Amino acid sequence: MIDKKLCDEPHQWHAWMIRAWHLAILRFAVTLDNADKLGVFAIAVEIDRLGGSCGEKRSFGFFRKTSADICAAIPRQNQTADATVRQYLADIDDVRLKRVFAAAMAIEQPDTIAVKRHPKPENNLWRGLPSRRDVHL
Repeated sequence: MIDKKLCDEPHQWHAWMIRAWHLAILRFAVTLDNADKLGVFAIAVEIDRLGGSCGEKRSFGFFRKTSADICAAIPRQNQTADATVRQYLADIDDVRLKRVFAAAMAIEQPDTIAVKRHPKPENNLWRGLPSRRDVHL
């Protein structure tokens, strides 16, 4: 079920649909099931239709074409498939989704997120204070 709040703002609805599309592609990459491939195309048609009325025929077909290219490339049965999959992977903005898709496709990814480590502070907390044995009560 779709959250009513998502329908209130077109930008949020569009972002939700794009995420659903990416997840559908990931599902197809894992299962290679025709039903999952059809799910990818159903979401792509909806995204391409966004912004127009139901009866209006739209010529925008970016997501349908991209879906067809990616779904054909996922089984990696032709020479350009690897390049298509890697380009799609590079276009994914969500780091977690990118990692999962790369793992599903067995593509090595360089660590793009470097953990910023702060230098371990020296034990400066007690600097300048007399030691316990020097303190006279």
